[in-house]
Amino acid sequence: MIVHFGIDRLISDAALRAPLEGKRVALLAHPASVTADLTHSVDALFAAGVNVTALFGPQHGVRGDLQDNMMESPDYTDPVYGIPCFSLYGEVRRPTDASMDTFDVLLVDLQDLGCRIYTFITTLLYVMQAAEQHGKSVWVLDRPNPAGRPVEGNRLEAGWESFVGAGPMVMRHGLTMGEMGRWFQQHFGLNLDYHVVQMRGWQPDGAGFGWPTDRAWVNPSPNAPNVNMARAYAGTVMVEGATLSEGRGTTRPLELFGAPDVDARAVIAEMQRIAPEWLAGCKLRDIWFEPTFHKHMGKLNSGVHIHADGPWYDHAAFRPWRVQALGFKAIRSLYPDYVLWRGKDFKYEYTDDVLAIDVINGSTKLREWVDDRTSTPADLDAWAAPDEQSWRDEIAPLLLY
Repeated sequence: MIVHFGIDRLISDAALRAPLEGKRVALLAHPASVTADLTHSVDALFAAGVNVTALFGPQHGVRGDLQDNMMESPDYTDPVYGIPCFSLYGEVRRPTDASMDTFDVLLVDLQDLGCRIYTFITTLLYVMQAAEQHGKSVWVLDRPNPAGRPVEGNRLEAGWESFVGAGPMVMRHGLTMGEMGRWFQQHFGLNLDYHVVQMRGWQPDGAGFGWPTDRAWVNPSPNAPNVNMARAYAGTVMVEGATLSEGRGTTRPLELFGAPDVDARAVIAEMQRIAPEWLAGCKLRDIWFEPTFHKHMGKLNSGVHIHADGPWYDHAAFRPWRVQALGFKAIRSLYPDYVLWRGKDFKYEYTDDVLAIDVINGSTKLREWVDDRTSTPADLDAWAAPDEQSWRDEIAPLLLY
C-alpha cells in the first residue's frame, strides 16, 4: 500500500488546504520535510498557492547544515522566497513574539525518530505553547515514527525536564508527531486550535515496521543517516552522556559505541553472559572505527555495531534502550574503574551541574543501575517495566493509526 504523508495529502487535496485561504502560513521544517517525489515542503506549498510568510527551523536548521550536535543556527532571509527564517535553536529555543506575528497558521512538518531525546518534539511543545499564548493555529503534517509502536524506557522524572526531555514520557515513545501533539494538549492542558493532517495508508506494524518501504529516507538531522540508526537511537543516544564514542565522525553515527581502550569482542561476550534475552531481535558485530571529529577523534576505536536490520531484526523483540544499558553494564563489569560517564563540566543541552547521562535518561536510575556491581537485569525491569506499561495505557486513546 502506498503511504501518503501529511504534506502529500495537503498538497494534493484542495479541500484540505481550503481553511488556509486568506491566511498567513508559516512552516516549521528541516531537510527531511519533503513530499513523496522529494520536493521540499516549502517549494511544494508555494507551488500549491499557499501564502507562506515565514519559515522556522529546529535544531540543525531548515537546511540541516550543521553537522555536529549542539551547534546553533542563526536567523536569516530565505534566498529563494525572500521570507524570514527564524531559528528555534540559536539565540532562542522558543519563538519570539515578533516571529509569532508573521503568521496565522503554523504548519509543522518534521520527521521525528520516535525518541524522547530527539529535540524536535520539544520544539513542537514550545511552538504549541506559544500558539496558545498568541491565539495562533498549529497544524502537524504527520509523518511515520520510523521506530514504530514499541515502547521502552523509564519515564522522565519531575525536575529533570530539559530541551531533551519535554515531559514524563518514556525514552522510546511509540507516537507520531501528530499524536505527540495530542499528548502535549492532554498533559499540559493546552487550549489552542490544533489539527493533525493524518497520513493515509501508514501501518506501523506493516512492511518496514514503521518506515514505509516505498519512501526514500532523507536525513532529518546530519547524524540520522538511515532506518537502522532510527531503530537503535533510543539506546545509542545514551552514549552522548558517556566517554565512549557513539560514532560521530564516522559514516554510521549512533548505530555503534566503542573506545580505544575497550575490547569489543569481550564486551559483546559479557553482554551475552549478563542478559542474553535483552539481545533478541538484533545482531551485534565487533568493528574498528576512527572518528574524524568528536570523541576519540583520530584514534582507532574498538566498537560494537548494533544491527537492527537484516535477517536478525525482530521488531517486537528488539529493545534498544536495554541493549545499550547492557553495553554499559558489560563495560562496568569488565573494567570496574573505567571512567564511563562524562562529567558535570560537560553542559549537555545547556543544563548545569548535572551529569549528561542523567539528563538523557530523565533520572539517575539507569546510571545507578550500571554502577551498582550487585544489580541485575531483573532490577532494571522492576522499575522500568511499570513505567512502560503505564505509558502504553496513557497513550492508547491518542493513537490515530
